[in-house]
Amino acid sequence: MEPEKPPEPSQDSASLLKRLAGPSSTKAGLAHDQTAINRIIAEASKGSKFYENEKRKDKELSERIAKILKQRDEALHGVDIRPIERNINHLLEELESRRDLSQTVVHVDMDAFYCSVELLDDPSLQGKPFAVGGGVVSTASYEARKFGVRSGMATFVAKKLCPDLILLTSNFERYSEMSDKVMDIFERYDSTMLVAGCDEGYLNITKYCEEHMVDADACVQEIRDTVFRETLLTVSAGIAPNKICSDKNKPNGQYHLPFDCTSIKAFMHDLSIRKVPGVGRVNERLLEALGIKTCGDIFKHRAILQLMDKQFGLVFLLRTYLGIASNIVQPIQREERKSIGAERTFHALSNKTHILRKLEEVAGELGDDMVRGGWTGKTVTLKYKLDTFQVFTRAKSFDRWVSSKKEDLFAIGKELLLLELPLTLRLIGLRITKLKDLHAPEPAGGIKRFFEPANSSPRKRPRLTSNVEDCNDEDDAGEDHESMPGFYEEEEDADGRGFDAPDDEEQTDISHDLNPPYHERRTRPPVSAPGPSRTRPSDSSFSATTSKPMSARQADRVRHQDCPICGKLLETDNKGLNAHIDFCLSRNVIMEAQTEAQSSTKKPKDLALSWPSSAKGKRKRNR
Repeated sequence: MEPEKPPEPSQDSASLLKRLAGPSSTKAGLAHDQTAINRIIAEASKGSKFYENEKRKDKELSERIAKILKQRDEALHGVDIRPIERNINHLLEELESRRDLSQTVVHVDMDAFYCSVELLDDPSLQGKPFAVGGGVVSTASYEARKFGVRSGMATFVAKKLCPDLILLTSNFERYSEMSDKVMDIFERYDSTMLVAGCDEGYLNITKYCEEHMVDADACVQEIRDTVFRETLLTVSAGIAPNKICSDKNKPNGQYHLPFDCTSIKAFMHDLSIRKVPGVGRVNERLLEALGIKTCGDIFKHRAILQLMDKQFGLVFLLRTYLGIASNIVQPIQREERKSIGAERTFHALSNKTHILRKLEEVAGELGDDMVRGGWTGKTVTLKYKLDTFQVFTRAKSFDRWVSSKKEDLFAIGKELLLLELPLTLRLIGLRITKLKDLHAPEPAGGIKRFFEPANSSPRKRPRLTSNVEDCNDEDDAGEDHESMPGFYEEEEDADGRGFDAPDDEEQTDISHDLNPPYHERRTRPPVSAPGPSRTRPSDSSFSATTSKPMSARQADRVRHQDCPICGKLLETDNKGLNAHIDFCLSRNVIMEAQTEAQSSTKKPKDLALSWPSSAKGKRKRNR
C-alpha cells in the first residue's frame, strides 16, 4: 500500500472549495459536477470573514489528516494485515447473521418544503428560481438549485450564481402550520413515528401493512397521495428494511430497496460515504484521505480501520458496508434528552446594550421552554458566535437546580458574557444541561436507598464503556454504532458557519440537543478579555427571585432544593428545607427503610446484570 501524501493546506485547494460550498452540496436537484459552481462561490466569498474562517478550518483539518496518515503508516509498519483481515471477515459474518429483514421502514422527506409552502400562497412562482431566507438561504426551489443555489448559502453568493433569483422572507408560522398537517397524516400510518425535523421523519409501516393487507409500495403511494390531496404538497420516500434509504428518487418519487442481502450490499457499494447518516463533512475528508470514498471501499481498507478504530469506528463502518442500520422507529424519549437551549442569529452587533437585549430575549425563550417542557438543570452554558464566524461557549455549574425565570437565566448569562466583552457577535444562545425532568415520577424510596444492600440499589445500572463524557449525571453512555466518532461534535461545530438562520431575521431556535456540547471544551477566543475559564462548578448560590447571581451571604434566600429524604424538589430557603427534613424524619422513615431493606435481602435475586425496563410510551412532537 502506497502512503498517500498529506493534503496541502492551500487557499485554492479542492478541499477548501468543497468546504465553502457548504453542508448542503449533496442536496437533490443540484448538478452532479459542481466544480465550476464551487469556484464561483469561492470567488464571491474571498475577502470575507467567513472565507478566512473556513480557510483556517480547512488548514487545521489538513494538518489533522497529515497526523492521522502518519499514525496510519506507523501502525502498518512491519504488520502482517492478513490475520487482521481474517478476524474482520469473521466479524462481518457475525454482523450479517444478525441482519433483520422483518421490518419495513420508510423515510419520508418533503420536497423543498419551505419553497413548496410558498408556492401554495403564490402560484405565480411556479417555474421560477426562488429561495426562502434573508441574509442566508433557508431553502431553494428546484429551479434555483439548477444554478447551484442551496440551503446554508449566503444570499449574495446565491445572487452571483443566479442573478434572477427571487428571494422571499421566511414565514415560520406558516411552515409550522403545514408541518403539523403533514405529520398528522404520517401518524395515521405509524403512531410512534420518529420525527426527524419539520419536514421529514421515519415510519415503520410493518404493522399497518399487515393489518390492512397491502404491500409496502401501495402503502407508501397512499401516504404520498394523501399528503398531496390534503395539503397540495409533495413528499418523497425511501422504503428499506432499516433507515438506510433516503433521497434516491427525489423529488416527488419513491424508491423501494429490495429486501435481500445481495441487493442491499449492491446498493451500498457505490454509495458515496457522505450520503450515509452519521458521516459528516469532516469525517468524509478523513475517510477520503485513507482512500475510502464509497461504502464499497470500506472492505478494502478494513485492516487499517481496525488498527485506527478509535478515530474511525470500525463496527459502524462495517455495518455501513453491509447496509445494516437501526430499524427501531420510535419518538425520542424524554429521558434521552441531554440539554435544552435557545439561540438567536442577527446582524453583527458590538454595542453592549444591544447584545444584552438579545441575551435577555434568549433567556425569556429558554425560560418559557423550560416551563412548558417541565425541565430544570444544574449547568448553564452561554454560546456566542463572533463576526469572524468562530463559536465559543462559557459554562457555569450550580449545586442546585436552576430557576426557569427569565431574569435569573439572564443574570447568569450576563455574568458569563460580561467577562468576555468587548466582542462583535452575530449569534448568542443559552443552554441548560445536567437536566432534571420535572414531569418524571418522584424517585422511589428517598433516603431508603442508603439502607439497601449495595448490589440491589435501584439506582445502580451496569455501565458501558464510553469515551464520551455524558452531560447527565445518571445517564449511561453506550457505544454508538449509528455514527462515526466525533459526528455529533461536527454537527455542533457546523453551527459556526453562521448559516443556520438568515442574517437579517430575528430567528429563535429552540434546540433539543441529545449529545454533549463540543464547544464547551474549546479555548477562549483571542479577542476576548482576559479572565479565568468559566467551565467550572460553582459554590455560589442561585436565587429564584433576584436578578443577579447571589453572593455567599445571600445563601439563605429562596431557591430550588432537593429533599434528601423524600426526593421532592422544593422551592424554599435553608430554614424551610431543614423544617421539611425534620418533618420527614419524624415519621420514622429510617426505621421503615431498615425494615424493608432487611426483608428484601431474604428474597431470591436474579444476579444477572440487565437494564431496568422503562416505558416506551409515545411522546407527542412539539407543536
